[in-house]
Amino acid sequence: MASVLEDPILIRPFRGHKAAVTGVDFSPNTRALASCSADRFLMIWSMKPQSRAFRFVGHVEAVTSVQFSPDGHLVASASQDRTVRLWIPCIHGESSALKAHTAPVRSVNFSYDGRFLVTASNDKSIKVWSVHRQRLLFSLAQHTHWVRCAKFSPDGRLIASCSEDKTLKIWDATNKVCIDSFTDYEGFANFVDFNPSGTCVVSAGSNHTVKLWDIRMNKLLQHYRVHRAGVNCLSFHPSGNYLITASADGTLKIMDLLEGRLIYTLHGHKGPVLSVVFSKGGEKFASGGADHQVLLWKTNFDKFNYKEVLKQHSRRIHMHGPPHLLDIYPRSPHPHNGKSQSIEIDPSCDVTDTQTLDLPVIDVGGSMSFSSLSKAVGSSNGVSTFHSDVSGEDLHYRPALFSPTSSRRRLEEDIDSAVCTVDKRAGISPALGNALEHIVEQLDVLTLTISILEQRLTLTEDKLKECLENQYKMLLQARQRE
Repeated sequence: MASVLEDPILIRPFRGHKAAVTGVDFSPNTRALASCSADRFLMIWSMKPQSRAFRFVGHVEAVTSVQFSPDGHLVASASQDRTVRLWIPCIHGESSALKAHTAPVRSVNFSYDGRFLVTASNDKSIKVWSVHRQRLLFSLAQHTHWVRCAKFSPDGRLIASCSEDKTLKIWDATNKVCIDSFTDYEGFANFVDFNPSGTCVVSAGSNHTVKLWDIRMNKLLQHYRVHRAGVNCLSFHPSGNYLITASADGTLKIMDLLEGRLIYTLHGHKGPVLSVVFSKGGEKFASGGADHQVLLWKTNFDKFNYKEVLKQHSRRIHMHGPPHLLDIYPRSPHPHNGKSQSIEIDPSCDVTDTQTLDLPVIDVGGSMSFSSLSKAVGSSNGVSTFHSDVSGEDLHYRPALFSPTSSRRRLEEDIDSAVCTVDKRAGISPALGNALEHIVEQLDVLTLTISILEQRLTLTEDKLKECLENQYKMLLQARQRE
């Protein structure tokens, strides 16, 4: 079916940060949005109208990057305080600090399976961490200046990094070696990422440019010069057909990569736009700016055909062969300048309801740590099995005997609807509010307990499988000797 393209519209702003918003990320189920800021806080916003926002306290300096784990049960953040934190995004706000960098940490990124974390820092290094063991695995240190960003490829085999040394490097994550390097003599890249198929990397340049490189042919495919100031961040639409960029010129721009042209220029932030991200399904995107705001946008790119592309990407990241995936055309490099026509969208002129009322914000303390709890469960399995208030997704990478999360989610939704009904008709009483909060807290504890039991069962199953495999090998060896 032919693709359908609808103009993006601003759904609502989120206000609660007290300084520039440096990073945004959707939960996998798009029910929540995480943001981080120079005000030292993380915030998690619910997509439900008029729901409370949660402010997570733990970092002591500006937070520079934030990301949900692929299953939604953890949030990782990077900070100028030289630490990386792993958070359980629930009302308790438990977190654990990872310390190895010797300078501010610029970015944080999970591998597709949630097992590893890659971070980039002003100490000129890239570090890869084990999530479930919460420890450093190895460092990559060939950059000669601050590393601004590092990202895993969709299949987890490669890492792309960009630095103020004006290079973009591709690393083999298994062999821990640099396998390619692209040099930009005009400026350095602020941000780098792989396209969804893993065949290309794109860089957001301080010299106002966006460049798309084919990492198999080591070739510049597309070169956009459509911003009037440095490009701070970018995000691929899940189909790989569109790219959105955030710039210090105060605009967001959307490029059609298949046609190689700028199609939308979005106004909405007052001042530089520092971060932008598409939701996992591509139906929404969010942006954060120096104006302390997070803006939530709706789009409908390729509504009828990109879902099939998503399925192909999902299958391909699990392949064992090299990722010879979808190409981006045209194949020849061609520059683009700001003269190309695009649709200008300024929501301040035509948006009738942006829900400008500030949401109630609940501060969540960061003094607690879940490291001891995860060690009690077992060092060979991840903390990502803990279920969060905001994600509510069942584990998808291992079988579960029962799913406490789904029943808990239904109960929470019933509570939310009851609260909304009471609030609309007569106002909620303090006693009822406290009782509902207590119920949610008890559900949190129950879910955590069941998760620990599930994880211990998984450990037992793994050990049993290992014993059976060893017994089978011994039997084969005995037969060979005979």
